[in-house]
Amino acid sequence: MSQHIKHDVLIIGSGAAGLTAALNLPSELKVAVISKGDFANGSTYWAQGGVAAVLDEADSVDAHLDDTLIAGAGLCDPDAVRFTIENSSKAIHWLIQQGVPFTPTDNIDDSSFNFHLTREGGHSFRRIIHAADATGAAIFKTLLEQVKQRSNIQLLDNQVALDLITSNKLKRSGNQCLGAYILNLKTQQVDTHAARFTVLATGGAAKVYLYTSNPDGASGDGIAMAWRAGCQVGNLEFNQFHPTCLYHPQAKNFLISEALRGEGALLRLPNGEPFMQRFDPRLELAPRDIVARAIDHEMKRLGIDCVYLDISHKPADFIKSHFPTIYQRCLDFSIDITRQAIPVVPAAHYTCGGVKVDQHGLTNINNLYAIGETSFTGLHGANRLASNSLLECIVYGQSSAAHISQTFEASSMPEQLPTWDASQVTDSDEDVIIAHNWDELRRFMWNYVGIVRTDKRLLRALHRIELLLAEIHEFYSNYKVSRDLIELRNLAQVAELIIRCAIERKESRGLHFTLDHPETKTQAIDTVLTPGVNGQSVKIRANA
Repeated sequence: MSQHIKHDVLIIGSGAAGLTAALNLPSELKVAVISKGDFANGSTYWAQGGVAAVLDEADSVDAHLDDTLIAGAGLCDPDAVRFTIENSSKAIHWLIQQGVPFTPTDNIDDSSFNFHLTREGGHSFRRIIHAADATGAAIFKTLLEQVKQRSNIQLLDNQVALDLITSNKLKRSGNQCLGAYILNLKTQQVDTHAARFTVLATGGAAKVYLYTSNPDGASGDGIAMAWRAGCQVGNLEFNQFHPTCLYHPQAKNFLISEALRGEGALLRLPNGEPFMQRFDPRLELAPRDIVARAIDHEMKRLGIDCVYLDISHKPADFIKSHFPTIYQRCLDFSIDITRQAIPVVPAAHYTCGGVKVDQHGLTNINNLYAIGETSFTGLHGANRLASNSLLECIVYGQSSAAHISQTFEASSMPEQLPTWDASQVTDSDEDVIIAHNWDELRRFMWNYVGIVRTDKRLLRALHRIELLLAEIHEFYSNYKVSRDLIELRNLAQVAELIIRCAIERKESRGLHFTLDHPETKTQAIDTVLTPGVNGQSVKIRANA
């Protein structure tokens, strides 16, 4: 039997952004944090490198801001960048207060900041605070334990958000979010969750590509739901491909952190020859888009399956102490990184665009927020600077919570919401269609909308996604929903938005590189899509 559940704040997503928001809300508010699987299945848990912040006396807000603007290829919003970086030190000290076990420095001094800082590509200073090479796991575990101690916060796992409920969809007055329909995987029922405020913290959409460093849940759920609800999205053509993922038939989605290159690892061809000097004077510390394209170029030029990342010239004890997770994981595949180079390939890693929000994380729909990788804040521009992502999660998690706290008294619990209508659907006996469509989608996105693009490839992709969306809509309209169907529907929707954004951009900038428009225009303009205006309208169930 489906349930009607009421919350003051409904947070969809249980990564760094969602947990931060929950912990910064007043204790008198009834908060629910939704995870569509186990809580550790999100991208936060697998983040290795660290959090970028101004923590060293030699560093400055202006230096971090300049590095971010340069990496963003002229498309960052300077106000959003400054807002994030000015709040970076406060965000880190809050994490330390929560108990995150960041790696201490070797030179303990009571008068200084006593944590080790590393440097990554695009940064002019050592400003990456980290917990060895498993920073995301350390942050996630710490915040989750803190959430478990809060009696006002309810954790709900194996709950798949299906669609947002809005006043517009229900033909009520106002333009606000009223909650969401959520598929409870334990009962296989769609429950109705009413909420005064809803926060989307569902991560990115890198699973839209065949090769990705992201976990299976990165299916763009929040972006797709927000779009169907009427939210603007922007800059989705900028998909960051991490240059170095482990290339091994049994190594699923394993990232080789940029911190290795920050500590001196070199990229080499199979014959041992370094090659980054041919592409950028910053060599291995060039921004990720440049390094990824360089690797892609060499692989295509030589017809090779991978290149190699070599840190074996560093002392073995240094490697084991700084990169214990990577060392052990590679050793599991008989690669000893203290003696051997690591085979690596680029893979889809981060969605730089998303749901358009302000500095509170607020969308163009009242009472609906989007934070973390789901959002488009203006921080990342055309290419995310390494380790700014976890920072954005903390800063905007705190900012959204502060705004909800300030506006809560003026809000009210939504009136009775309609139950999810499943009266016209039946059980599916053709789930093979979902698997085939999932595979086809990810393959043509990789081939046509990948690291290097052309007008013809994008048009082919648009044609394919329109046919696929129609097929998925027919399936969705006639059969009971499942996690696989929901994720496929969302991935296909976000794929269409990525393609349409890419078609709109007639230049090469940052992560969007097209052979037909190789030059960068003088004026940098965001690509913003509005439902029913310059983006396709979306067919949905009557109560979805």
